[in-house]
Amino acid sequence: MTTTAEQMRAWRGPTVLSFGFRPFFLMAGIWAAFAMTIWIFMLAGRLELPTHFDPVSWHAHELLFGYLAAVIAGFLLTAVPNWTGRLPIVGWPLGLLAVLWLAGRIAVASSTWLPVLVVAMIDCAFLAALMIAIGREILAGGNWRNLPVLALLGLLLAGNALFHYAGVSQSAASQMGLRLGVAVAVMLISLIGGRIVPSFTRNWLVKHGHSARPDPFGVLDRFTMLIFGLALLVWVVAPQSLAAGSMLLLAGMMQGWRLLRWAGLQTLEEPLVWVLHAGYAFVPLGAVILGLAILWEDILLVQAAQHLWMAGAIGLMTLAVMSRATLGHTGRELTAGPGTTTVYLSLIGSVFLRLAAGASPQLTTELYQFSGLLWVTAYLGFAVIYSPMLMRPRAGS
Repeated sequence: MTTTAEQMRAWRGPTVLSFGFRPFFLMAGIWAAFAMTIWIFMLAGRLELPTHFDPVSWHAHELLFGYLAAVIAGFLLTAVPNWTGRLPIVGWPLGLLAVLWLAGRIAVASSTWLPVLVVAMIDCAFLAALMIAIGREILAGGNWRNLPVLALLGLLLAGNALFHYAGVSQSAASQMGLRLGVAVAVMLISLIGGRIVPSFTRNWLVKHGHSARPDPFGVLDRFTMLIFGLALLVWVVAPQSLAAGSMLLLAGMMQGWRLLRWAGLQTLEEPLVWVLHAGYAFVPLGAVILGLAILWEDILLVQAAQHLWMAGAIGLMTLAVMSRATLGHTGRELTAGPGTTTVYLSLIGSVFLRLAAGASPQLTTELYQFSGLLWVTAYLGFAVIYSPMLMRPRAGS
């Protein structure tokens, strides 16, 4: 009798269920484009979803707890087996996780047709199941150093639950749920990005004969992570406090210093590498601007900072990770072609047009729409380029 692990390794079903990154990166890319298209029509007053959330809340929720949750799932279900030395989750168990994620998107978009508690339970079920799956692998593999990732998943689940509660009760807790989700996202980027950005940069520099090397992880990196985590915690709880503004400003400068030590300027000839640095750059940039906005009470700067984190850091870093992981795990060369480079530049353009919309009241609607169109272009481009890789067997197999 074969064991469950052997059955999983011998999976002969649809290729898209053969590894965690395949279904979740595919769904994330399509959903990012589709949800933004819906948002553009909602902004124009041409569409109204049967959801309990107001349009802005739905838009924010689906970026953080829809799109981002799928990317996190794809990344962790692929990376954790490497961290623990255990076999990946594949086949129908992986398919069940994908169905749970999809059920959440449908439930939230049509939540006026269902009891509030049922919608929240359906939507939160995915993150809860992902936590159980990842936690089991980390604990079984004795991989204790990655327990912080599990804790951050728990906080993301808590933020989603709080978002649902606040969205229905119309309480001020909705903004806290949003802040908690954003804080978890940028902390994950800081934690995981702090590993992969210098690592992938070092590999590329060595391969191409460059003498420069990213500085190794050290005490000051740990201190930066500690200060950044505390700053985010204070911001979540007391977003307009002097402590939040001061700590975010300090943490942002420390994160910027951290990024400068990774030799990113030496990688400009390879978009697949420099995009990681560009994505991470939105973390310190957003923290510094948010800190200044809190200290000087500038609402426009607060909104700008949040979009630097949500659209810039989350959007660009996840695109970078999805494209690189897909190329690597499907046996293709780790280089970005013209199409992938266009995807990256479209996303960057979307972020800066969104910032311009906040500073140009007379053109706000038009700039929002153009920003949204560039976002859709980026993710449709990703879907067109990478869907064949995600749905077909590994190259050369």
